[in-house]
Amino acid sequence: MDKELFDYVAERAEVLATADSSKQETKDAAAAWKQAVEGADDTAVEAATKTLVDYLDGRPNTIDAVIAFAEGPAKQLMGEETAAAMAAEQKQRKEQGAKWCGCPSCTAASEILAKFDRCEL
Repeated sequence: MDKELFDYVAERAEVLATADSSKQETKDAAAAWKQAVEGADDTAVEAATKTLVDYLDGRPNTIDAVIAFAEGPAKQLMGEETAAAMAAEQKQRKEQGAKWCGCPSCTAASEILAKFDRCEL
């Protein structure tokens, strides 16, 4: 793997490993990638990256799922006003072409997936 691609994945793996928006399983997968690639040869880096990409496939929330959450369960969890603001913001993002949730975790995951042709940004 070339350095530019490695650095791209490493930056986003760091976000996945540390962001409050990441689920624990995602944090663990990113941490496992970081541990596996530390000092590893190219073959091991490629294998660890494939494992991470396979794990992330299908995990980022779509913008439509975020809007549905904001218009549904978020009302009880966050209150009507906060949920309405969230829905309005996400609808605006969708109008601007966003396909994925904009939280740090979903952004990092979708960027990694897009780099490996697993999704479109």
